[in-house]
Amino acid sequence: MSRKALSIYLMCGRDTPALAEAAVEGGADLFELGFPFSDPLADGPVIRRAGERALAEGMRTQQCLDVVRQARERLGPDVPLIPMTYASLLEAYGWERFAADALSAGATSLIVADLPAGERHGLKRVQLVAPTSTDERLERAARETDGWLYLVTVTGTTGARSELSPALAGLVARARPLTELPLYAGFGISTPEHARAAAELADGVVVGTRAVEVAQEGAPALREYVAGLRAALDR
Repeated sequence: MSRKALSIYLMCGRDTPALAEAAVEGGADLFELGFPFSDPLADGPVIRRAGERALAEGMRTQQCLDVVRQARERLGPDVPLIPMTYASLLEAYGWERFAADALSAGATSLIVADLPAGERHGLKRVQLVAPTSTDERLERAARETDGWLYLVTVTGTTGARSELSPALAGLVARARPLTELPLYAGFGISTPEHARAAAELADGVVVGTRAVEVAQEGAPALREYVAGLRAALDR
């Protein structure tokens, strides 16, 4: 069986490069690096608060790009780093300017949480689809996505749940015939058990809210948490 991918979400901050390094030591394969935004519609309370702390720390777009650059320097060339942000932030910064600056900083792709497939067609980015996505949207997202397709397992915002969404199986069944790219499942995955169950259906998992919570306890705690997820995926 091929190795299941483990993506960890971290909010950009001064400690993020060191946290990412610890997560790689624990077994993380790639990272989504959150760029804080004042009105993050897709984010639950934990990530919202992390964004507020990042903004209070002075994290703006340029500072977040510096975090990407520092993480790239620590992790080397092979670990994918994917800024995750919102369209308004890129509109303010400049779409083409951001794409060029992110690439220069070491980003490998981009996620824009509130930009539907088909808009900004030339922008290289990972597409998100949800159980509520129409067949047309699912087909377009699968056709346009960069590197992998992000399966949002729940309807609503990010956040830890008590159990894995039962909607994931149906979403995987709909998406699998549409692309040969990997399918990674995210939103609501917080425990090793969740990760293992999701990976039985998808090619990888994304862990955000719980990773952000554990990251507040420091790099050793995050390393240990990620190692538990990795062990579950490798069973």
